[in-house]
Amino acid sequence: MISPIGSSNNSVNFKNNSDAEGKKLPYAKDTLLENNFANRARIGYDKFTNALTLYPAKGLKGSKNANFYEFLTMGNVPYVIGSLMLMSVFNSANKFFAPLAKSKAGAIGRKMALGVLFYAILKPATKTFVSAPVKWLTGVDTEVPYAKVIYELPDNIYDTDITSIEYHKIYESKEFSRWDLLYKSEAKGEKRNEYFDKIAKKLGYGDNLNDSDQEMKPVIRKIATKTDMAKTLSSYLWAAAGVAYAFQAPWEDYFNVATLKFWKFNKFKHSLKVLKDSAIKSAKELYRGPKNASGWSKYAGKVMIGAAVLSSVLGVANAVHVKKTSKFDAGDVIKEDRKYVVN
Repeated sequence: MISPIGSSNNSVNFKNNSDAEGKKLPYAKDTLLENNFANRARIGYDKFTNALTLYPAKGLKGSKNANFYEFLTMGNVPYVIGSLMLMSVFNSANKFFAPLAKSKAGAIGRKMALGVLFYAILKPATKTFVSAPVKWLTGVDTEVPYAKVIYELPDNIYDTDITSIEYHKIYESKEFSRWDLLYKSEAKGEKRNEYFDKIAKKLGYGDNLNDSDQEMKPVIRKIATKTDMAKTLSSYLWAAAGVAYAFQAPWEDYFNVATLKFWKFNKFKHSLKVLKDSAIKSAKELYRGPKNASGWSKYAGKVMIGAAVLSSVLGVANAVHVKKTSKFDAGDVIKEDRKYVVN
């Protein structure tokens, strides 16, 4: 951090691990984070709360420190608000309808709300259907996060706490991946290329390579690129399957008895039982088709589910298919029985 320059002190002091009050900062430098549920939840919470409060305030007041990362992070807010509005728009006007129309509109509106919910859940969650198998088969975790420490410019001479934290992923940029965070510390007795050695061994490149990092970086970049493409394609198909799942008729049984009043234990317990039954029946109906269905509509669910599953399977297969690069030595290029002239 940069301390203000006063009349009695013309030097500039940099502090990496605390603010002016001596308060410990979350991170003293760019830090690799473990990819686990606790960290993912904390990162998601931090980004969303900042998108609601801090980032809009910086943008509205024209802060010189507002950046593109903050702009992209704020995109989560209209996504959530839009989802809530889409849920409510089909249900808010029901009270103005006649009883029969109100019943029919309510059934469609509740399914629409459930479809939005399933879409919002499945689109990010199903990315693990690709990234998890790729990690298991290759050792490359494309979702590894890290905390980036940003030293901001002071808005006035009294600013001291001008450090902010951004959360990125190691392979977020394929051309400028944060390889430096993947090296181990030799000062701590660790092997510098341990991460790359493990991936080389996992992919069948052998053990104890002279420069495993240099050999593996192009391979990892290809795996990360193909994995990201597969995650994007398959997640949309799974989200679409979730919307189709929400529109199955058995969900109406649950909507008729649904309640969140857990203090009325018997009714709440019964609603949970109906929820389980409706979920199972809806899944079967999506796969088999409605009872009176004929022609294309009978197989639409199978096609939707099959396309989602196939996209994940083929995406993983494509990502882990890595061709070994050829290795050359001097003997492959220079022939001892020929003469060479250097101009």
